[in-house]
Amino acid sequence: MINYEGRRFRNPEADDGVVARYHQSGDLVWAHFSGGKVRRGSVNGVVDSSGVLKLAYTMVLADNEIITGFTHTTPEHTDDGVLRLREEWQRYGPNGSAGVSYLEEVR
Repeated sequence: MINYEGRRFRNPEADDGVVARYHQSGDLVWAHFSGGKVRRGSVNGVVDSSGVLKLAYTMVLADNEIITGFTHTTPEHTDDGVLRLREEWQRYGPNGSAGVSYLEEVR
């Protein structure tokens, strides 16, 4: 199992300053993030023995929009050994949507 404790991740394609710091206790995983348009965000969920994360998330944006959703996140490694998280996400509510995004570990 990948241990996510203390690891930091960001979207390598966005220059928005958002960085998430992950924590882990057993199979329980959580993270907090902020920066750019995100005033505050958090994820909570579980990790399986292969490092796959199932997480619920909430965010409060700069315009006070509140976003909630779910993500199924699969760990990968880049050619240069960086841990990358492939997030298949679904956003709920009036602006519901779905997609895939990537986070990379900040070294």
